[in-house]
Amino acid sequence: MHAEPSGVVVIGAGIAGVACARELRDAGVPVQIRERGRVAGGRMASRRFDGRPADLGAAYFTVSDPEFAAVVRGWQAAGLAREWTDTFVAYDGGGRRDAPGPMRWAAPRGLRSLVEHLARDLPVVVNRLVLGVGPGPTVDGADCAAVVLAMPGPQAALLLDPALVAATETVARQRWSPTLAAMLRFPHRRWTDFRGAFVNDHPLLSLVCDDGDRRGDGSAVLVAHTTEGFAAGHLAQPTAAAPQVEAAVRDLLALPDRAEHVHVHRWTYAKPAAGGAPDTGFHLDDDGIGLAGDAFGKPRVQTAWRSGRDLGRALARRLA
Repeated sequence: MHAEPSGVVVIGAGIAGVACARELRDAGVPVQIRERGRVAGGRMASRRFDGRPADLGAAYFTVSDPEFAAVVRGWQAAGLAREWTDTFVAYDGGGRRDAPGPMRWAAPRGLRSLVEHLARDLPVVVNRLVLGVGPGPTVDGADCAAVVLAMPGPQAALLLDPALVAATETVARQRWSPTLAAMLRFPHRRWTDFRGAFVNDHPLLSLVCDDGDRRGDGSAVLVAHTTEGFAAGHLAQPTAAAPQVEAAVRDLLALPDRAEHVHVHRWTYAKPAAGGAPDTGFHLDDDGIGLAGDAFGKPRVQTAWRSGRDLGRALARRLA
């Protein structure tokens, strides 16, 4: 392959990678983002069904970091983000109860639209599969000033040359759990009013969100996330799990109607386990390899954004 990059290459166009690239670009550091998928977004994934988006990755986001709040205000001003709710419900052995918490934010056009807005003037190349990151550092044999892998550790491990000891040891410590996310479209809204539901001690379900309420259009659409244990048994053929997921959701909410459409998405690396990566915000070693994402803190959208921001700033200082 012909040599190409010389600045910083960010691999992964989720919110961590985009936040990192934006810091570098704003500091005057040449940067490019490579994304193996068709679109930016990562685990802030939205998919359209009959023209309507549904969030199949992150269910919402919360805000506490002042700088992230400023970013969110920009999304809000652009009509891309809105305050959704500070109260979910919880289902457990005692029945149903309110579960108050922080304000959860949603995106009428899907959470992916927020990442795309953040990346709107950045050099993002989609459908670009990276085969290997080596010493130098190099990306597919081309020299770079630095490389950022903004992705789950098990995926980064497939790209890293074992000679990059510090980075390979860091990703080897990460542990991730899977989930299945199912979009269920019903003919009518027949459920008791709720925004989102934490489902505790259930063999199949962990979270159910009213996507019509979350989106603000009132559509009869629910999105359900399964437990790690159930997902682990259906990763090879996730679509086959659709009848069981539908039956569990209908049973939980006492729904008389069958769903008109069920779509199941597999997330092999959905959520990082606590303690799998150092709580340092990001990784940056002497080889010029950076790692960013929500594995370096509490698994939150804000954590991933802050990880990318902080790594971008650290790289900009190093390369100044």
